[in-house]
Amino acid sequence: MHQLLAIAIGGAVGSMLRFLVSTSVHRVMGKDFPYGTLTVNVLGSLLMGFLFIMLVERQISSIELRSGVLFGVLGAFTTFSSFSFETLALVESGDLGKAFINVFMSVTCCLLATWVGLGIGRQL
Repeated sequence: MHQLLAIAIGGAVGSMLRFLVSTSVHRVMGKDFPYGTLTVNVLGSLLMGFLFIMLVERQISSIELRSGVLFGVLGAFTTFSSFSFETLALVESGDLGKAFINVFMSVTCCLLATWVGLGIGRQL
């Protein structure tokens, strides 16, 4: 039960952070491309790699904290559903180039960021 509560609290924190980061990025970069979603997904992937090493492999924390951070905060912070919706909106508007760039950048950058996060965690 404590683990589920930790995930729920983490999810609330993660979704608020996603909103704050995404809207801040859109304010700076504009809304002609889903920069906010790309940013949270790459940042979340980096943190997932790093924190997985620190919290799971090294067992630095309790199961509740690991679950709250990895599944709750980062699960709510990253947002594949927004990525999908925004990509389809680009397709439907006829902007296939931006849709392709979004898919390519999101997948490539998030995989790379997770790999970098794992590497950073292993070096510490």
